Amino acid sequence: MDTKEKHVAENEARKREEQEYMTPDQIASSLPSRGKKHRNDSTRRVNNLWIWFGVLVLIIILLYWLFTAGLLGDLTGFFNG
Repeated sequence: MDTKEKHVAENEARKREEQEYMTPDQIASSLPSRGKKHRNDSTRRVNNLWIWFGVLVLIIILLYWLFTAGLLGDLTGFFNG
């Protein structure tokens, strides 16, 4: 069993245990907080992806600028002359 399957199995077991000891009113009151936590986690994940995308774009712009300024092109012998 790989780590993802183990994690899923642990989560399902934990959810079953929580539901055994909780009344329907407690389950209903915990749903908004679970939804908010899930939304925050997924938002954090998307924000990290945008940050890494921005870093990659900045690296590409930096390399383009270095080549157009001629510094990197002269050092690598890319330009003739």
